[in-house]
Amino acid sequence: MKTFTAIVEKDLDTKLYVGYVPGFAGAHSQGETLDELQENLHEVIEMLLEDEAVVFKTEFIGTQQIVVQ
Repeated sequence: MKTFTAIVEKDLDTKLYVGYVPGFAGAHSQGETLDELQENLHEVIEMLLEDEAVVFKTEFIGTQQIVVQ
């Protein structure tokens, strides 16, 4: 079992949630709800892991907030 961290944003034009896994080429999806996005990302990740030997070139560390006045 592996755990992946996804970055999630909401597209203000389409109102869809968009998510991707940093450093994991092709691991991105969208959904109308957060639950749908999670299901879609799960399916994409499973499919990518089945198709090829995945090589990660980066490691997710975290997020930072930058305050600009």
